[in-house]
Amino acid sequence: MPKKRRYMLKSKEAKKLLQEISSNLGKDVEQMLGTKTRIEVNETELGELFIFNGRALLARSNNVLFFTLAFEELFPLFPKIVVDMGAVPYVCKGADVMAPGVRSINGNFETDGLLVIIDERHNKPLSVGMALLNSEEMKTKKKGKVIKTLHYVGDKVWTMIKSV
Repeated sequence: MPKKRRYMLKSKEAKKLLQEISSNLGKDVEQMLGTKTRIEVNETELGELFIFNGRALLARSNNVLFFTLAFEELFPLFPKIVVDMGAVPYVCKGADVMAPGVRSINGNFETDGLLVIIDERHNKPLSVGMALLNSEEMKTKKKGKVIKTLHYVGDKVWTMIKSV
């Protein structure tokens, strides 16, 4: 993710962004991070990376706001999809999650809801995705795509996180 522009948000802009994030994610991010959070925005060719007190926690790409794999504090608040070990190499290369690879669904969600995708053996987060179906529909789906991958281990956002 080559840098295009990186800048600090003024406190008024930061408060507005925190409110937008809380609204979009359905979680009170401002309470988690505090109101005096220093927020940097790193604009890139792929979108924006939001850096909170030196940690790249959120990103926006194609007008979709999502948390990064560095924002571990949010993981317990979102539904988790457990994938079988056969799906792991594909998910780690950015593939969307297919119905046959889903082992279990932990939590309820609606279509377009954000999810954490984890592997069945180590329970490690592999990616952040967007549900293409709600949780009830996903449980009955036998084939086809069920989750669109937004961010995964080893992608350009991941690389950028490691360099922040």
